[in-house]
Amino acid sequence: MTIVELRLQDDTILRPAHDREMPGAFRTLCDFGLLASAPEPYDPMERAFHVLARERLTAASYQHPNWKLVHAYGLRPDLLAVTHIWQADSSRQEYVVAAKGAPEAIAALCKLSTTDRAALTQSIDAMAANGLRVVGVARATHIGSAWPLSPHELTFEFLGLVGLADPLRPSVIGAVRECQSAGIKAVMITGDYPATAKAIAHQAGLARGELITGAELDKLSEAELATQVETASVFARIMPEQKLRIVNAYKGNGEVVAMTGDGVNDAPSLKAAHIGIAMGGRGTDVAREASAIVLLDDDFGSIVKAIRLGRRIYDNLRKAMSFILAVHVPIAGLALLPLLFGTPLLLGPIHIAFLEMVIDPVCSLVFEAETEEEDVMHRPPRAPDEPLFSWALIGWSVLQGATAFVLVAVIYVMALRSGMPVPEVRALTFFSLVVVIVSLILVNRSFSPSLLTAFRRQNRTLTAVLAVVAAISALTLLWPAASKLFAFGPLHADDIALTLGAGLMALIILEMLKPVLRPRLQSWNRKMQPLALDQTRKSAGR
Repeated sequence: MTIVELRLQDDTILRPAHDREMPGAFRTLCDFGLLASAPEPYDPMERAFHVLARERLTAASYQHPNWKLVHAYGLRPDLLAVTHIWQADSSRQEYVVAAKGAPEAIAALCKLSTTDRAALTQSIDAMAANGLRVVGVARATHIGSAWPLSPHELTFEFLGLVGLADPLRPSVIGAVRECQSAGIKAVMITGDYPATAKAIAHQAGLARGELITGAELDKLSEAELATQVETASVFARIMPEQKLRIVNAYKGNGEVVAMTGDGVNDAPSLKAAHIGIAMGGRGTDVAREASAIVLLDDDFGSIVKAIRLGRRIYDNLRKAMSFILAVHVPIAGLALLPLLFGTPLLLGPIHIAFLEMVIDPVCSLVFEAETEEEDVMHRPPRAPDEPLFSWALIGWSVLQGATAFVLVAVIYVMALRSGMPVPEVRALTFFSLVVVIVSLILVNRSFSPSLLTAFRRQNRTLTAVLAVVAAISALTLLWPAASKLFAFGPLHADDIALTLGAGLMALIILEMLKPVLRPRLQSWNRKMQPLALDQTRKSAGR
């Protein structure tokens, strides 16, 4: 955050980055803005006042070595301003008072006339339209050691306005756009001046909607607020307790709410949201404890990355479960088929162990390593109550397994009828099953109707697993000891071609069925819309 504009009451403007000279009135404005800030600043806005004072004021004016902060009035819901009382001379009970805060609050302290307030509003709007955070500064004097109950009892002089730039991070615009494409509504909740909030929301690319101020929100009933939040995109001049009302209003409308925050006052709304997201860099301990997620880099874009990662993990879980159900259908079928029809046994313990050596790495490593699908952030969110494994997906898995079983069983029966020796039948059927299992892996890599989309996504783990499977398969055929262990007979070139043809046919059949069944398989085919709440502009912006 940087101070980029100083503006006096007569609308004279100074821009520190361009104007080297700082006339006396602007020095006074800068000095009292500094005096109204914490001596050891933590807040980015107050750090900006210190930076400007260090650069543009003399050492004596900046440091005030003999001055003592003797009293302070903090921010209150009824007065959005900070007031500091300084003792410049310890031998006298005459004190310097500095105040800074919301321009309308400073105007009220200075008891500006209606005409002056109208002119001040025009200046504020002009600064806020450029996305500047606008702060008013005033000064007063106080004599005597009895402190007033309220700063309103002091006689303030209005000094001017300070415009601070809090530029958006480059990642924010893209992140907001990605939220919108993913069916996530991002809204801004901020304590800033409405025009400033609106300008920043426009820069960030938030959907154009209504702007609701804290004063307007107080006048709304819970039912009216529930209606208003459906069309609102910006909430400005919001107090901490009002954030909780906004969160509850969205929850009452059936939305899934994520809320970001960093302060102690944000804890209730962070706790009330379905997903509380605390800022890890500048967030308080209370905010972090109340949240479900702590954002280490304080970047709104990281939230969208987490959503993308979550959708990818969810997809991969469903793919792995679909594959593991599908692959056991032909294995079980080929184990039962000889028992039911009195044909020679195909699968012994060594064969089952080999198949599990293929299946387990695929489920635990290959699908875990799958990158996200191209449309992962172009889907509306799924319903929270939707099961991980739907009946449609179970049916699709059984269909895959049944197709694989039929193809391999046909090869098995044809081989037996052709008079092929049993060891060769076993080898032919087993390797047909292995190739078909590879086809099931490829089919389940993607829910999209095109196999090419899956091939474009690299998966080195899959390549490594298939290479190992191919090497071991070749070993069982070419090494006599291994062939004897597996009870395999020799396979010829036409036999190998038949096994590859079975895998290719399974792949073609299932890929042709995908476009027909895809609408039922998509868990995201629902009209639920979670909501990402951005606590303030500083949460998304820096």
